[in-house]
Amino acid sequence: MPEKHESEKTKWIKDVEKTLKRFPERKETFHTSSEITVDYLYGTEDANYNLGYPGQYPYLRGIQPTMYRSRLWTMRQYAGFGSASETNKRFRYLLEQGQTGLSVAFDLPTQIGYDSDDVMSEGEVGKVGVAIDTLADMENLLDQIPLDKVSTSMTINAPAAILLCMYIAVGEKQGVSSEKLTGTIQNDILKEYIARGTYIFPPKPSMRLITDIFAYCQEHLPKFNTISISGYHIREAGSNAVQEAAFTIANGMAYVDAAIASGLDVDTFAPRLAFFFNAHNNFFEEIAKFRAARRIWAKIMKEHYEAKEPKSWKLRFHTQTGGSTLTAQQPDNNIVRVTMQALAAVLGGTQSLHTNSRDEALSLPTEESARIALRTQQIIAHESGVADTVDPLGGSYYVEALTDELEAKVMDYLERIKEFGGAVQAIEEGYMQREIHHNAYETQKRIESEEEIIVGLNQFKLEEEVNPDLLKVDEALEKAQINNLHKVRKKRNQEAVDQKLEALRRVAIDEEANLIPYILDAVKAYASIGEICNVLRDEFGEYTGF
Repeated sequence: MPEKHESEKTKWIKDVEKTLKRFPERKETFHTSSEITVDYLYGTEDANYNLGYPGQYPYLRGIQPTMYRSRLWTMRQYAGFGSASETNKRFRYLLEQGQTGLSVAFDLPTQIGYDSDDVMSEGEVGKVGVAIDTLADMENLLDQIPLDKVSTSMTINAPAAILLCMYIAVGEKQGVSSEKLTGTIQNDILKEYIARGTYIFPPKPSMRLITDIFAYCQEHLPKFNTISISGYHIREAGSNAVQEAAFTIANGMAYVDAAIASGLDVDTFAPRLAFFFNAHNNFFEEIAKFRAARRIWAKIMKEHYEAKEPKSWKLRFHTQTGGSTLTAQQPDNNIVRVTMQALAAVLGGTQSLHTNSRDEALSLPTEESARIALRTQQIIAHESGVADTVDPLGGSYYVEALTDELEAKVMDYLERIKEFGGAVQAIEEGYMQREIHHNAYETQKRIESEEEIIVGLNQFKLEEEVNPDLLKVDEALEKAQINNLHKVRKKRNQEAVDQKLEALRRVAIDEEANLIPYILDAVKAYASIGEICNVLRDEFGEYTGF
């Protein structure tokens, strides 16, 4: 049989050679976005087929035995703009349309810990997300949304502890105890230093805030994901798939190291770690990336950290389709791109998913565009059949070979980062930043030379395009938000606010103290995000760059 197979393959290769003389290939070489060479054909000799089973270590084929046959991924559309009341209307609309979880986008001042009336906030209030100054805004944001039934993801990092405390306080006002709250805070400061830039404090106190959250949630919010270790923004900054997976996993290891160093047992916090990945256009590479990352993390947690609980080995992840892949030209083409990316995430085994809207290269999404994006997920879930069996591409010669090659390249990066002393030191040396910048530059060169085709951008262009209707944030919003903040300040008990902020200042100096209870007290007194962050700025300092 092997001899017959070999002779058949030899005959096929001769046929290929004949065909190529008549019809040369479209490109000199074919490769993925990570520069992995793609061969003509893949077969049994190209990959390891000891795949294991879904729900079993090392979870290559998924973290649950039945995956989507039992429960579909959470459809968690990212939304937030203008005021808390406006965003609340969008949230309720999306829930009515069948969305199964909330995902909050905050405006830039909120992300970097400034109040809406701060001079640093001028012109940015409510523009790229919802403005949150005090607990009153969070109450409006979550009005009539039952927190014991809806999980909420919050894309917030440097001030994550403050927004989490606001969420806890709203839950209490609804009569929902913290033990019942479900959701995720992004809380990933390392990728801010690498790729995104919405940091406030230097690395050491920033890592303290994160481990304080781990410890507090372990006792008080057992169902809440304490961090979403984010490769999404690393990819948006220009990395390739291999770099995205490698740098994200390296950051994850840094958080595990910090938590263990603070005295936490790995099995007490590891089950609540979550990840956040991007989905780009190279369909099979994205699927392989998700599968490889799952296997790598399982091995690291079991073998390197010697975690004993299977839940500690599982890489649970949210996916968002690639914002940087969207084009302002011919924006309806983005619906097709998003569909492919979402399908890759599902075939890769994601636990939750956000699909970008067609107009996001131009503005915040309109209601119609947001509905189409949600409907994309629903059609994949209920009409395509891809959710009816577990890991349907498992055993594909190409997918398994690509998964193995991606894993090997990710491990090479992890070894290099280890030589620096870990992720924090590699970031301080600028290593990850340089790697991302180099890849972004090379990608842009390929696009400009048309080696890489972007439909509607450098090929298949239209002479005249119809401008779509875009969502515009009312310029009057900033003034209204500032007026509301001033009303809260007049109404609250200022003496109580001052006492809570002074108590926070005292414990900030004590590195052994957990800051979260003190932040929660300040939040409940209606201290603003800017006031709380300014106390911490005074004690921790501000980060100005490596």
